[in-house]
Amino acid sequence: MTAQEPDCRADLGPAVALFRSLGDPTRLTLLHELARGDRRVVDLTRAVGLAQSTVSAHLACLKDCGLVNSRPVGRQSVFSLAQPELLELLAAGEQLLAATGAQVALCPIYGVDRAPVDLPAPAVGGPA
Repeated sequence: MTAQEPDCRADLGPAVALFRSLGDPTRLTLLHELARGDRRVVDLTRAVGLAQSTVSAHLACLKDCGLVNSRPVGRQSVFSLAQPELLELLAAGEQLLAATGAQVALCPIYGVDRAPVDLPAPAVGGPA
């Protein structure tokens, strides 16, 4: 699939899973921290102000998605971004937000301070 000619028949499941993993505020904050360089769990815990167990659970999710790596250093684990393309994706997201202004934040379904909503799947053969 290219930007010039999108393939509407493509399996969007993996893309949906990727963006869901990025859609959680804590995970997105952790990725922004890791974009600044490798971090220990204790450093990330301080940065997000959450319990170590919560941060570890989010890091495990990101690791399972292939977005972060960890390596042991003594008795601690140090986390880093696994894919350099993730930096480009985050930068593109920031550019898109700058271009749309407050429109995304004001979205009645996904906007800021809105509860997550599961939209019904479109009917097969019907309009999307």
